[in-house]
This record gives sequence, C-alpha cells and structure tokens, in this order.
Amino acid sequence: MHTSITLDPETDLVAQAVRELAQRTRFPVAFGGLIEDGVVSVTSIVGTRTHSLEGLKVRSERGLGGRAMMELRPRMTSDYGSSQHITHDYDGFVLGEGLRTLLALPIIVNGRSRGVLYAGAWSEAPIGGVTTAPAMAVADSVASELRVRDEVDRRLRSLAPRSPTFTALHREELRESFAELRGLAGSVRDPLLRERLARLEQRLLAVAGDEAPATTGSIPTVHLSPRETDVLACAALGCTNSEVASQLGLREGTVKAYLGTAMSKLDASTRHAAVARARRAGLLP
Repeated sequence: MHTSITLDPETDLVAQAVRELAQRTRFPVAFGGLIEDGVVSVTSIVGTRTHSLEGLKVRSERGLGGRAMMELRPRMTSDYGSSQHITHDYDGFVLGEGLRTLLALPIIVNGRSRGVLYAGAWSEAPIGGVTTAPAMAVADSVASELRVRDEVDRRLRSLAPRSPTFTALHREELRESFAELRGLAGSVRDPLLRERLARLEQRLLAVAGDEAPATTGSIPTVHLSPRETDVLACAALGCTNSEVASQLGLREGTVKAYLGTAMSKLDASTRHAAVARARRAGLLP
C-alpha cells in the first residue's frame, strides 16, 4: 500500500524521503511527516498492509516519534507493544498495522525538530548500524533540503526594492548574498527549488541595477555556465582558489579550469578584470 498526500513541495519532499527510506533499509514499511502547529501529520506511507496508519498525528514527547523529536536523536524498539520507554498514545495506529519493530528518526534543522520519519517491520528485526546509518542519511538529506528552502524563503522576504541610498556597504552585502546563494544552488536536487533560486538570483541582479550594463561598447554578449558564475561570484569577494573550492565543494584544479574559461569568454587576462567585465555585462551584482 502506498499513501501520499501531495499538497506542497515540502509534502513532496517527505514522500520522496519515505520512498527512499524503504528502499535503503531492510524495513518493509516507512512513513513520516513534518511539524505544523506543534503536530506531525503523517503525509506519506509506503509498504503497509492496512489503512491503520492513515490519519496519524504525532505530538512531541508522545510515542516513539515524539520522544525522538524531543531528544533530537533516533529512537527504536524491537517490541513496540511491550516497550516501557515510550507512551502508547498511538498504539491503535501502529499495532493496528501489526508493526512490532519501529525506528523513528527526527528531521533536525538548526537544532530543532521539523518532523519525523519512521521505518517499521511486522516482526522483530535487529536494528544496528547497518540499518540506522542509511536511515539517518535520508533524514539528514531532508533536513539539508529544508535548511536551503528556509534560507531561500528568508532572502525572498528580506529582499526589498532598490533604495535610492544604496551604499557601498549595501552593495557588498548584496554581493556576499549572491555568492552564498550560488553556493546553495549547487547543492540543491529539487528542480522546482532550483528554479526559485534562479529567480532569486535574477532579483538580486536587478537590485544591483544602478550599475547598468554598458550599452556602447566593448563587451559582447557573454554566456557563462552556472559553475563559471559560481566561481566568479566567489572570486568577486576576494576568495582564493582554495577557498572557492571549499565553499563550492569542488577541487582546486576544477576551480582554476572554470575561472580560466570564464576569463576567456570575458576576454579578461586576470580574475579581477573578469569580475569587472561580468559586472558590466550584468552577470554579477
């Protein structure tokens, strides 16, 4: 049985994680959801034999998942029905499906729980590092994606129309934000989120529009690849090749290669000249 309520991108993210959890562990059943108004509503379920888990809502500190969220660490039991270490508020759901072994993994973002993922089995199953490591990796992946989305939303909310008193300090903050955004974009798998990031980049470039691209002159139309733009954005902040590599998760030699092709496209003999030409062409703030 496969149940997934698709309402928004975050629900889709949980659905993907639940499917991956079932694929990457030995557990036949997986389910989970995110916190809203202090309650986790289970929005995705895979592998069940019954409809018992549908409608499950988990509060912090209640049940195995609530304890995992409260303690900010995975919690597990190989005999759910007789466990004395958890409250049994949700026995009707869990035991209704006949689950005996249950693993609960909190989704932790910036030190607080944002949801919980579960993996379960109908019989007693050993739970060790071989099982928990891939399960925790799935929860960490969801947390990383939520962290990026939170940052995108924060920047979208804070991005105001260009002020007539746009100072050098404001411009430097804008450039730092743009470079950080480029680094975030490189780690995102979700195509819808990548599209949102691309739109945000364009808005940042528009905010910097008081330095308009040259209309007469010397810079022909230039098309930089996303990674060439990433590298130039970091170089614009004065980062060394080593620092750029660390920030973008690349090899230093790869950074040099991207920088070289960007300089060639911009007909620039130094990185500083390449940055200046990219700004005049409207490719960097």
